Amino acid sequence: MRRAVYAGSFDPVTKGHLWMIEHGVKLFDEMIVAIGENPDKRYTFSVEDRVAMLRETTNQWPNLRVETFENRFLVDYAREQGAQFILRGIREAADYEFERKMRYVNADLAPHIDTIFLMPPREIAEISSTMVKGLVGPTGWENVVKQYVPDPVFLRLLSGR
Repeated sequence: MRRAVYAGSFDPVTKGHLWMIEHGVKLFDEMIVAIGENPDKRYTFSVEDRVAMLRETTNQWPNLRVETFENRFLVDYAREQGAQFILRGIREAADYEFERKMRYVNADLAPHIDTIFLMPPREIAEISSTMVKGLVGPTGWENVVKQYVPDPVFLRLLSGR
């Protein structure tokens, strides 16, 4: 069975994340979307909300599960899950440089786990969770943000949670 882990903070999940997930579930027999929890990072949404939003937006794929992990290397988590692949997205040159270096570190720690890179289409590639959060607030933000996030995320942003 080809199992992959796609990890991130997903604070909040964007349409770019969903593009990655949709392609991942087609490539792999089982896809684990792993929400990383860093105790030193401040999140807009609780881990429970992020899990709920991801599950609501991905429940159409039976070969996908949403999990959480904290305070350990992604490659160690992937190994514990029996994954042979780590799926990563590249939006820009800086992402590539970072991910390339991490791929080599991961290969040193777990040579049997391969990293697969995908590039989302241009119209969603530049939109990050941080950017979405930065767009919330000014007059008319709803019309802008709605195009970049799935409905469950948009509803939570509207309600202020």
